Amino acid sequence: MSRLRIAEIFGPTIQGEGALIGQPTVFVRAGGCDYRCAWCDSLHAVDSAFRDSWTPMTTDDIWAEVVRLSDGQPLTVSISGGNPAIQDFGPLIERGRADGYGFALETQGSMARDWFGRLDMLVLSPKPPSSGERPDWKAFADAIAAGQEAGQVVLKIVIFDDRDYAWAREVAEMHPQLPLFLQPGNPEVDPDRPVAAQDVADRLLWLVEKITADRWFAPRVLPQLHVILWGNRRGV
Repeated sequence: MSRLRIAEIFGPTIQGEGALIGQPTVFVRAGGCDYRCAWCDSLHAVDSAFRDSWTPMTTDDIWAEVVRLSDGQPLTVSISGGNPAIQDFGPLIERGRADGYGFALETQGSMARDWFGRLDMLVLSPKPPSSGERPDWKAFADAIAAGQEAGQVVLKIVIFDDRDYAWAREVAEMHPQLPLFLQPGNPEVDPDRPVAAQDVADRLLWLVEKITADRWFAPRVLPQLHVILWGNRRGV
């Protein structure tokens, strides 16, 4: 049986962002990514320098840990990274769905996988200009197509500045069929430094005031609850 590179499995805790915000969730974080965003807050799951800390696990290994953490209660399992689309999580999704668990996956949409269609929710999060990355829109369209049979496909964009905001409006116009979630970015990525709640609130207010002034009512603007509650600590 093939093995997947896993940076961490943790929970249950609440989903801190996006369409499932507040929902009890067990997280499976994959190791490895094809992007290197300037403000990445999960380098331990991205940078190959941390490869030695990633655990090779079979589907059975991963599922046993998810069941243990959730006490066998069929919660939502969120697969994240890094970019989890690099690896084949199809067998894990099949295994979990057979036990009544739901599955959400977040990816930047840089590659399409046939098993996207077996997800309950596919979160596509293209990275804005502040990341230093450039999305491949053909690959992104392929990812949307691959998720057509998923329960829902949504668009989530992190906003750090005015340029990101203008870019997000362009992306939303490209994909009006996708529910859109915006969240202010967190510039503090050091897990050992606290995040001031007022700073989070100020960035959220800035974004709310911008969409209100522009009369742009398509997106839902949400905070990153996990940042408010735990800062950048890992495993929560």
